[in-house]
Amino acid sequence: MTNPVVRSLDEIGDLLKHPSTFRPSVVTSVRENLSVLRVAGRIIQQRPAPTEVDLDRVPVLLVPGFGATDIAMAPMGEVLRRQGHRTFRSGIGPNIGCTLEVADALERRLEVVAERSGERVAIVGWSRGGTLGKLVSVRRPDLVECLITLGTPNTHPLAVSETLAAQIGVLARLRSLGIPGVLGEDCLSGECAREVMAVLEGDFPPGIRYVSLFSMDDGVIDWRACLDPEAEHLEVHATHMSMGADDEVIEIVRDLLAPMPPHPLT
Repeated sequence: MTNPVVRSLDEIGDLLKHPSTFRPSVVTSVRENLSVLRVAGRIIQQRPAPTEVDLDRVPVLLVPGFGATDIAMAPMGEVLRRQGHRTFRSGIGPNIGCTLEVADALERRLEVVAERSGERVAIVGWSRGGTLGKLVSVRRPDLVECLITLGTPNTHPLAVSETLAAQIGVLARLRSLGIPGVLGEDCLSGECAREVMAVLEGDFPPGIRYVSLFSMDDGVIDWRACLDPEAEHLEVHATHMSMGADDEVIEIVRDLLAPMPPHPLT
């Protein structure tokens, strides 16, 4: 069993004032790039194995990160199914749309999963997927059992590397040219952004466990932006791009979900 490093805000709160521009070291950036190759190799080699549903396990909705599709969560989903969990895809892909529009779609998906299983659903969200997970958890606490985020900057969604910031800027320009299905300037500094931040900075629903996994080796987002005061904080040692397929992270998520009994919808 993996013993994650639990970090309290009292211990690391003095680091919460992260710089407005996040510049990872060269070594960290190289590790991120190499991890993409490892993750791609693992996904390509993934072969679904026969599994048996354990009705004493909570159903799980897996939400990919920015720019990714559900296939990015396949390694984690495979492990959770072997434990008896019913896992469900988000239906998001690629995750580059307007934040509120994608959150609306995820909320509808959550409703379908909850109705199909008849139980409250655990949400596991990677990066932006964790932000979407928090938004729908606040909207529909009656349908959510717990929220686990992986490298999700919920205190500052734009605390990202210059490379990712440039990519986001390109998408916003495409939206301004009338290209549909991508986020726009409104998601960065307009009404959409303000509405999202109002939810992220507000109270999280009581009775829903919220755990944020972060890595100081993250080369894509500033790890300090993952330290949501509403969440429990667990430190891991993965890169940002490998979190959904990293053995340590998957084992921690598995162990967090294992003792949670399913609760029927009320």
